Amino acid sequence: MEALVHTVNALRAVAPSGAWRHRVRRVLVILTGSRSGSSVFKACLAQHPDIAALDGELEPLLALTGNGFGHHPDCASDAIGPLRNLDALADNIFDGLTCAPATAVPALAPAPELQARWRRRLLLQFPALYAASHEWAAVQQTLAGALAALGPHQAAAPLAAQHAILQRVHAPARWRLHYYDGGLDSEAARPFAEAGKIEEPPFVLPSLTRRRYTADDAADKVLLFKTPADAYRPGLHRQLFPAAEVQYLHLTRGYAASVNGLLDGWLSPTGFFAHDMARAGVALAIGGYSERCGFGRRWWKFDLPPNWRQFIDAPLSEVCLNQWLSCHGHILASGVRAERVQFEAFAAAPAATLAALWPRL
Repeated sequence: MEALVHTVNALRAVAPSGAWRHRVRRVLVILTGSRSGSSVFKACLAQHPDIAALDGELEPLLALTGNGFGHHPDCASDAIGPLRNLDALADNIFDGLTCAPATAVPALAPAPELQARWRRRLLLQFPALYAASHEWAAVQQTLAGALAALGPHQAAAPLAAQHAILQRVHAPARWRLHYYDGGLDSEAARPFAEAGKIEEPPFVLPSLTRRRYTADDAADKVLLFKTPADAYRPGLHRQLFPAAEVQYLHLTRGYAASVNGLLDGWLSPTGFFAHDMARAGVALAIGGYSERCGFGRRWWKFDLPPNWRQFIDAPLSEVCLNQWLSCHGHILASGVRAERVQFEAFAAAPAATLAALWPRL
Protein backbone atom coordinates (compact mmCIF):
# COMPACT_ATOMS: atom_id res chain seq x y z
CA MET A 1 0.00 0.00 0.00
CA GLU A 2 2.88 2.39 0.73
CA ALA A 3 4.16 1.98 -2.83
CA LEU A 4 0.69 2.72 -4.21
CA VAL A 5 0.35 5.84 -2.05
CA HIS A 6 3.78 7.00 -3.24
CA THR A 7 2.69 6.58 -6.87
CA VAL A 8 -0.57 8.43 -6.30
CA ASN A 9 1.24 11.32 -4.62
CA ALA A 10 3.63 11.53 -7.56
CA LEU A 11 0.78 11.54 -10.10
CA ARG A 12 -1.24 14.10 -8.16
CA ALA A 13 1.81 16.40 -8.09
CA VAL A 14 0.34 18.81 -5.54
CA ALA A 15 2.20 22.12 -5.36
CA PRO A 16 3.82 23.13 -2.04
CA SER A 17 1.66 25.52 -0.06
CA GLY A 18 1.99 24.11 3.45
CA ALA A 19 3.44 27.36 4.78
CA TRP A 20 0.00 28.93 4.34
CA ARG A 21 -1.18 26.97 7.37
CA HIS A 22 0.48 29.52 9.66
CA ARG A 23 -1.58 32.32 8.06
CA VAL A 24 -4.99 30.72 8.64
CA ARG A 25 -6.95 32.65 11.26
CA ARG A 26 -10.26 30.76 11.62
CA VAL A 27 -11.25 27.11 11.43
CA LEU A 28 -14.72 25.63 11.93
CA VAL A 29 -15.03 21.89 12.63
CA ILE A 30 -18.31 19.96 12.53
CA LEU A 31 -18.15 17.22 15.16
CA THR A 32 -20.72 14.49 14.72
CA GLY A 33 -21.32 10.79 14.20
CA SER A 34 -21.63 8.88 10.97
CA ARG A 35 -25.04 9.07 9.25
CA SER A 36 -25.99 12.21 11.15
CA GLY A 37 -26.76 14.36 8.12
CA SER A 38 -23.42 16.15 8.26
CA SER A 39 -22.76 16.02 4.51
CA VAL A 40 -25.81 18.07 3.58
CA PHE A 41 -25.27 20.35 6.59
CA LYS A 42 -21.68 21.02 5.55
CA ALA A 43 -22.70 21.56 1.91
CA CYS A 44 -25.14 24.27 2.98
CA LEU A 45 -22.61 25.98 5.25
CA ALA A 46 -20.02 25.90 2.46
CA GLN A 47 -22.21 28.17 0.32
CA HIS A 48 -21.44 31.09 2.63
CA PRO A 49 -19.03 33.55 0.95
CA ASP A 50 -16.71 33.54 3.97
CA ILE A 51 -16.27 29.74 3.98
CA ALA A 52 -13.64 27.58 2.28
CA ALA A 53 -14.17 23.82 2.29
CA LEU A 54 -12.95 20.57 0.79
CA ASP A 55 -15.15 18.81 -1.74
CA GLY A 56 -14.99 15.75 0.52
CA GLU A 57 -13.46 14.80 3.85
CA LEU A 58 -9.95 14.84 5.28
CA GLU A 59 -9.57 11.03 5.44
CA PRO A 60 -7.95 10.38 2.03
CA LEU A 61 -5.50 13.22 2.57
CA LEU A 62 -4.47 11.70 5.89
CA ALA A 63 -3.79 8.43 4.09
CA LEU A 64 -1.65 10.21 1.47
CA THR A 65 0.57 11.61 4.21
CA GLY A 66 1.05 8.51 6.36
CA ASN A 67 -1.55 9.33 9.00
CA GLY A 68 -4.42 7.28 10.39
CA PHE A 69 -5.33 3.63 10.90
CA GLY A 70 -3.54 1.38 8.46
CA HIS A 71 -1.04 4.09 7.53
CA HIS A 72 0.61 4.97 10.86
CA PRO A 73 1.73 2.17 13.19
CA ASP A 74 0.73 4.17 16.28
CA CYS A 75 -2.90 4.54 15.14
CA ALA A 76 -4.92 1.65 16.55
CA SER A 77 -8.28 3.21 15.62
CA ASP A 78 -9.55 6.43 14.06
CA ALA A 79 -8.02 8.32 16.98
CA ILE A 80 -4.90 10.23 15.94
CA GLY A 81 -2.32 11.83 18.20
CA PRO A 82 0.62 13.79 16.77
CA LEU A 83 0.31 14.18 13.01
CA ARG A 84 3.10 13.23 10.65
CA ASN A 85 4.15 15.27 7.62
CA LEU A 86 2.19 18.36 8.61
CA ASP A 87 3.30 20.50 5.69
CA ALA A 88 2.57 17.76 3.14
CA LEU A 89 -0.89 17.28 4.67
CA ALA A 90 -1.45 21.04 4.50
CA ASP A 91 -0.32 21.04 0.84
CA ASN A 92 -3.07 18.55 0.02
CA ILE A 93 -5.67 20.42 2.05
CA PHE A 94 -4.99 23.77 0.41
CA ASP A 95 -4.95 22.13 -3.01
CA GLY A 96 -8.43 20.73 -2.34
CA LEU A 97 -10.04 23.78 -0.73
CA THR A 98 -12.57 25.75 -2.74
CA CYS A 99 -14.69 28.83 -2.11
CA ALA A 100 -18.13 29.86 -3.25
CA PRO A 101 -17.93 32.04 -6.38
CA ALA A 102 -18.28 35.76 -5.84
CA THR A 103 -20.75 36.20 -8.70
CA ALA A 104 -24.48 35.59 -8.32
CA VAL A 105 -24.63 33.95 -11.75
CA PRO A 106 -22.80 30.60 -11.66
CA ALA A 107 -19.95 30.02 -14.08
CA LEU A 108 -17.65 27.10 -14.74
CA ALA A 109 -14.22 27.28 -13.16
CA PRO A 110 -11.30 27.67 -15.61
CA ALA A 111 -10.64 24.53 -17.68
CA PRO A 112 -7.08 23.87 -16.39
CA GLU A 113 -8.34 24.15 -12.82
CA LEU A 114 -11.16 21.69 -13.47
CA GLN A 115 -8.80 19.25 -15.17
CA ALA A 116 -6.46 19.30 -12.17
CA ARG A 117 -9.33 19.07 -9.68
CA TRP A 118 -10.93 16.08 -11.37
CA ARG A 119 -7.77 14.12 -12.12
CA ARG A 120 -6.52 14.45 -8.56
CA ARG A 121 -9.88 13.29 -7.23
CA LEU A 122 -10.02 10.28 -9.58
CA LEU A 123 -6.60 9.18 -8.34
CA LEU A 124 -8.01 9.01 -4.80
CA GLN A 125 -11.03 7.01 -5.96
CA PHE A 126 -9.33 4.42 -8.18
CA PRO A 127 -5.66 4.49 -7.14
CA ALA A 128 -4.68 0.98 -8.19
CA LEU A 129 -6.43 1.31 -11.56
CA TYR A 130 -4.89 4.63 -12.50
CA ALA A 131 -1.44 3.87 -11.09
CA ALA A 132 -0.96 1.91 -14.33
CA SER A 133 0.52 4.40 -16.81
CA HIS A 134 -1.60 3.31 -19.80
CA GLU A 135 -4.85 3.59 -17.81
CA TRP A 136 -3.85 6.98 -16.46
CA ALA A 137 -2.98 8.36 -19.88
CA ALA A 138 -6.29 7.14 -21.29
CA VAL A 139 -8.47 8.55 -18.51
CA GLN A 140 -6.76 11.95 -18.65
CA GLN A 141 -7.53 12.14 -22.36
CA THR A 142 -11.14 11.11 -21.78
CA LEU A 143 -11.49 13.59 -18.93
CA ALA A 144 -10.10 16.43 -21.04
CA GLY A 145 -12.65 15.64 -23.75
CA ALA A 146 -15.52 15.51 -21.26
CA LEU A 147 -14.57 18.85 -19.74
CA ALA A 148 -14.08 20.46 -23.16
CA ALA A 149 -17.60 19.38 -24.10
CA LEU A 150 -19.14 21.41 -21.27
CA GLY A 151 -20.95 24.57 -22.25
CA PRO A 152 -21.30 27.74 -20.13
CA HIS A 153 -25.01 27.01 -19.62
CA GLN A 154 -24.14 23.83 -17.71
CA ALA A 155 -22.90 25.87 -14.75
CA ALA A 156 -26.57 26.33 -13.88
CA ALA A 157 -27.05 22.54 -13.63
CA PRO A 158 -23.72 21.30 -12.26
CA LEU A 159 -24.98 17.92 -11.04
CA ALA A 160 -26.11 16.90 -14.52
CA ALA A 161 -22.76 18.05 -15.90
CA GLN A 162 -20.85 16.08 -13.26
CA HIS A 163 -22.86 12.98 -14.12
CA ALA A 164 -22.11 13.47 -17.82
CA ILE A 165 -18.39 13.60 -17.05
CA LEU A 166 -18.57 10.40 -15.02
CA GLN A 167 -20.52 8.63 -17.76
CA ARG A 168 -17.66 9.29 -20.17
CA VAL A 169 -14.83 8.57 -17.75
CA HIS A 170 -16.29 5.25 -16.65
CA ALA A 171 -17.71 4.15 -20.02
CA PRO A 172 -15.30 1.16 -20.19
CA ALA A 173 -16.53 -0.13 -16.81
CA ARG A 174 -19.94 1.36 -16.12
CA TRP A 175 -20.44 -0.63 -12.93
CA ARG A 176 -17.99 1.77 -11.28
CA LEU A 177 -20.72 4.42 -11.51
CA HIS A 178 -22.42 2.65 -8.59
CA TYR A 179 -19.61 3.89 -6.34
CA TYR A 180 -21.14 7.38 -6.62
CA ASP A 181 -24.51 8.59 -5.36
CA GLY A 182 -27.30 9.11 -7.81
CA GLY A 183 -28.18 5.82 -9.50
CA LEU A 184 -26.04 6.63 -12.55
CA ASP A 185 -26.30 3.16 -14.10
CA SER A 186 -29.24 0.80 -14.49
CA GLU A 187 -27.16 -2.38 -14.30
CA ALA A 188 -27.05 -4.34 -11.06
CA ALA A 189 -24.45 -3.02 -8.64
CA ARG A 190 -21.27 -5.00 -8.07
CA PRO A 191 -19.78 -5.05 -4.57
CA PHE A 192 -16.86 -2.70 -4.08
CA ALA A 193 -13.73 -4.65 -5.01
CA GLU A 194 -11.05 -2.16 -6.00
CA ALA A 195 -7.49 -3.39 -5.49
CA GLY A 196 -6.57 -0.34 -3.42
CA LYS A 197 -8.68 2.10 -1.40
CA ILE A 198 -7.80 5.67 -0.44
CA GLU A 199 -11.14 7.50 -0.63
CA GLU A 200 -14.20 5.83 0.89
CA PRO A 201 -17.22 5.42 -1.39
CA PRO A 202 -19.75 6.87 -2.12
CA PHE A 203 -17.19 8.95 -3.98
CA VAL A 204 -17.08 12.73 -4.12
CA LEU A 205 -18.05 14.68 -7.22
CA PRO A 206 -15.54 17.54 -7.68
CA SER A 207 -17.10 20.96 -7.94
CA LEU A 208 -17.43 22.60 -11.34
CA THR A 209 -18.25 26.13 -10.22
CA ARG A 210 -16.41 26.83 -6.97
CA ARG A 211 -13.16 28.75 -7.23
CA ARG A 212 -9.81 27.56 -5.98
CA TYR A 213 -8.53 28.72 -2.58
CA THR A 214 -5.49 31.03 -2.74
CA ALA A 215 -2.91 32.37 -0.31
CA ASP A 216 -4.88 35.62 -0.09
CA ASP A 217 -7.82 33.70 1.40
CA ALA A 218 -5.86 32.40 4.40
CA ALA A 219 -6.47 35.41 6.62
CA ASP A 220 -10.06 36.04 5.50
CA LYS A 221 -11.83 32.71 4.97
CA VAL A 222 -13.11 30.30 7.60
CA LEU A 223 -11.83 26.79 6.83
CA LEU A 224 -14.68 24.29 7.26
CA PHE A 225 -14.05 20.60 7.99
CA LYS A 226 -16.40 17.67 8.48
CA THR A 227 -15.31 14.10 9.21
CA PRO A 228 -17.15 11.90 11.75
CA ALA A 229 -13.84 10.34 12.81
CA ASP A 230 -12.76 13.78 14.09
CA ALA A 231 -14.86 12.97 17.16
CA TYR A 232 -11.84 10.92 18.27
CA ARG A 233 -9.23 13.57 17.38
CA PRO A 234 -9.42 16.63 19.63
CA GLY A 235 -6.62 19.02 18.80
CA LEU A 236 -5.95 17.75 15.28
CA HIS A 237 -6.86 21.03 13.58
CA ARG A 238 -4.84 23.04 16.09
CA GLN A 239 -1.78 21.05 15.02
CA LEU A 240 -2.46 21.95 11.41
CA PHE A 241 -3.30 25.62 11.92
CA PRO A 242 -1.40 26.82 15.02
CA ALA A 243 -2.31 30.50 14.62
CA ALA A 244 -6.02 29.91 14.06
CA GLU A 245 -9.02 30.15 16.33
CA VAL A 246 -10.66 26.71 16.08
CA GLN A 247 -14.41 26.59 16.71
CA TYR A 248 -16.61 23.52 16.90
CA LEU A 249 -20.18 22.66 16.00
CA HIS A 250 -21.67 19.53 17.56
CA LEU A 251 -24.26 18.22 15.10
CA THR A 252 -26.64 15.77 16.77
CA ARG A 253 -29.28 13.47 15.36
CA GLY A 254 -31.61 11.03 17.09
CA TYR A 255 -30.13 7.58 17.56
CA ALA A 256 -32.94 5.79 15.71
CA ALA A 257 -32.39 7.63 12.42
CA SER A 258 -28.61 7.50 12.77
CA VAL A 259 -28.42 3.81 13.70
CA ASN A 260 -30.86 2.83 10.96
CA GLY A 261 -28.70 4.72 8.49
CA LEU A 262 -25.63 2.90 9.78
CA LEU A 263 -27.35 -0.48 9.44
CA ASP A 264 -28.27 0.26 5.83
CA GLY A 265 -24.76 1.46 5.06
CA TRP A 266 -23.05 -1.59 6.52
CA LEU A 267 -25.11 -3.81 4.22
CA SER A 268 -24.61 -1.65 1.11
CA PRO A 269 -22.57 -3.45 -1.56
CA THR A 270 -21.07 -0.23 -2.90
CA GLY A 271 -20.64 2.27 -0.08
CA PHE A 272 -18.86 3.16 3.17
CA PHE A 273 -15.86 0.82 2.86
CA ALA A 274 -13.70 2.58 5.43
CA HIS A 275 -11.07 0.14 6.69
CA ASP A 276 -9.64 -3.03 5.18
CA MET A 277 -9.22 -5.08 8.35
CA ALA A 278 -7.25 -7.79 6.53
CA ARG A 279 -4.34 -5.34 6.55
CA ALA A 280 -4.54 -5.39 10.35
CA GLY A 281 -4.74 -9.19 10.44
CA VAL A 282 -8.35 -9.14 11.67
CA ALA A 283 -11.24 -11.24 10.34
CA LEU A 284 -14.61 -9.79 11.30
CA ALA A 285 -17.41 -12.02 12.57
CA ILE A 286 -20.14 -9.41 12.97
CA GLY A 287 -23.54 -11.07 13.20
CA GLY A 288 -25.91 -10.12 10.41
CA TYR A 289 -23.05 -8.73 8.32
CA SER A 290 -20.01 -10.97 8.02
CA GLU A 291 -22.03 -14.05 7.05
CA ARG A 292 -24.38 -12.10 4.73
CA CYS A 293 -21.91 -10.09 2.68
CA GLY A 294 -19.01 -11.46 0.67
CA PHE A 295 -16.89 -8.56 1.92
CA GLY A 296 -18.19 -8.86 5.49
CA ARG A 297 -15.14 -10.47 7.07
CA ARG A 298 -12.76 -7.93 5.58
CA TRP A 299 -14.29 -4.45 5.54
CA TRP A 300 -15.14 -2.25 8.52
CA LYS A 301 -17.58 0.47 7.59
CA PHE A 302 -17.84 4.06 8.83
CA ASP A 303 -15.80 5.32 11.80
CA LEU A 304 -13.50 3.01 13.79
CA PRO A 305 -13.96 3.75 17.52
CA PRO A 306 -11.11 3.08 19.97
CA ASN A 307 -13.10 0.15 21.42
CA TRP A 308 -13.77 -1.51 18.05
CA ARG A 309 -12.04 -4.78 19.00
CA GLN A 310 -14.79 -5.43 21.54
CA PHE A 311 -17.30 -5.55 18.67
CA ILE A 312 -15.62 -7.66 15.96
CA ASP A 313 -17.97 -10.57 16.77
CA ALA A 314 -20.99 -8.60 18.05
CA PRO A 315 -24.36 -8.33 16.29
CA LEU A 316 -24.43 -5.59 13.66
CA SER A 317 -27.06 -3.64 15.60
CA GLU A 318 -24.68 -3.41 18.58
CA VAL A 319 -21.79 -2.35 16.34
CA CYS A 320 -23.89 0.48 14.92
CA LEU A 321 -25.22 1.60 18.29
CA ASN A 322 -21.66 1.64 19.64
CA GLN A 323 -20.55 3.83 16.73
CA TRP A 324 -23.30 6.34 17.49
CA LEU A 325 -22.56 6.29 21.23
CA SER A 326 -18.79 6.42 20.77
CA CYS A 327 -18.73 9.45 18.50
CA HIS A 328 -21.00 11.59 20.64
CA GLY A 329 -19.52 10.28 23.89
CA HIS A 330 -16.00 11.24 22.80
CA ILE A 331 -17.18 14.67 21.67
CA LEU A 332 -18.73 15.35 25.07
CA ALA A 333 -15.77 13.87 26.97
CA SER A 334 -13.24 15.94 25.01
CA GLY A 335 -14.32 19.09 26.82
CA VAL A 336 -14.21 21.25 23.69
CA ARG A 337 -16.66 24.12 23.63
CA ALA A 338 -19.07 23.39 20.82
CA GLU A 339 -22.20 25.06 19.55
CA ARG A 340 -24.94 22.41 19.51
CA VAL A 341 -27.07 22.00 16.38
CA GLN A 342 -29.88 19.46 15.98
CA PHE A 343 -30.07 17.97 12.52
CA GLU A 344 -33.83 17.63 12.88
CA ALA A 345 -34.16 21.39 13.40
CA PHE A 346 -31.88 22.07 10.45
CA ALA A 347 -33.85 19.69 8.19
CA ALA A 348 -37.13 21.36 9.16
CA ALA A 349 -35.90 24.92 8.61
CA PRO A 350 -32.43 25.01 7.04
CA ALA A 351 -32.30 28.72 6.18
CA ALA A 352 -33.56 29.81 9.59
CA THR A 353 -31.19 27.44 11.40
CA LEU A 354 -28.14 28.71 9.53
CA ALA A 355 -29.21 32.35 9.87
CA ALA A 356 -29.47 31.93 13.63
CA LEU A 357 -26.20 30.00 13.83
CA TRP A 358 -23.85 32.22 11.87
CA PRO A 359 -23.81 35.24 14.23
CA ARG A 360 -22.76 32.94 17.09
CA LEU A 361 -19.65 31.80 15.25
